[in-house]
Amino acid sequence: MNTGGRRSSAKLAVLAWMGVIWIVATASARAAPVGDWMTVATYNLQNYTLADRRLADGGFRPDYPKPEAEKKALRAVIRSLDADIIALQEIGGTPFLNELRRDLAAEGQDYPYGEAGLAADENRGLAVLSRVPLGRVTLHRDLKARRHGAEEEAAVRRGLLELEVPTPGGVITVFVVHLKSRLTDDKQDPAAEDLRVAEAQTVRDRVLELCPEPSVARFVIVGDFNDTPGSRALKAMQARGKTEIATWLDALDERGQRWTHAYTQIGVYSRFDQALVSEGLRRGNSGNATARVAGEPWVEVAAASDHRPLVLRVRTNPLP
Repeated sequence: MNTGGRRSSAKLAVLAWMGVIWIVATASARAAPVGDWMTVATYNLQNYTLADRRLADGGFRPDYPKPEAEKKALRAVIRSLDADIIALQEIGGTPFLNELRRDLAAEGQDYPYGEAGLAADENRGLAVLSRVPLGRVTLHRDLKARRHGAEEEAAVRRGLLELEVPTPGGVITVFVVHLKSRLTDDKQDPAAEDLRVAEAQTVRDRVLELCPEPSVARFVIVGDFNDTPGSRALKAMQARGKTEIATWLDALDERGQRWTHAYTQIGVYSRFDQALVSEGLRRGNSGNATARVAGEPWVEVAAASDHRPLVLRVRTNPLP
């Protein structure tokens, strides 16, 4: 019995149902443009897609959707954020995003604008939900990261999502990332640290191509870095040589805690989700951009995902 072949066929059928890898979810409703402040949240949804799962009853299911109880908790968390824009990680493409938008709208939370895309990772992609009109949205799927010198080249598996947001002070660009996890079989690169650094450098270089003068450019970089403040990957994203790309923002939850990822099996809590802001948006004034970790509603946050959302608030026309 060739069960592996049947599973592969099932996955191919799902991908065929999705159609092309990059599909625009067109908004049918009008929304007000962003005001003097813009709120951007980043949230890893923990496999809002088809995945192999160990269910609550102890059973195992291959290629199984996210359980309804987790989805319900997830929507409660999203509603509590009151964010203009939500950058999403670990979502399975446009059909899954459309399902989430539909269910949120049924509960009174309308995000009329949304786009999703898959890159080299055909199961877990990047997406955005927005209640404000967006400009150009691009998924950069062509990024190649080099590690072990220049001997090895690997795709940045989740790509880089770029979206332009018209604001009263001009366009703000939001870059969304999801760097390599720590799971790896590479004995030369324990915890995949070198690969995350290579991905961060590649993403940083693309950001610099698009925004060659970061001191005056207006952009933020948000997402799941799978690494902590002070790590090599985060430092690589913040600067290239003496060129500072963006400033990292600290964040606390309602209880004064910083962690955004819970590895509950071994009791490890880490700050994996990050927000970086260009100097063009900060203008040397820390009050122009602040961040917080969303820890409430506690029960729903714990049930929805192994990540907690990070919420960034930026002034669209910053004060000097």
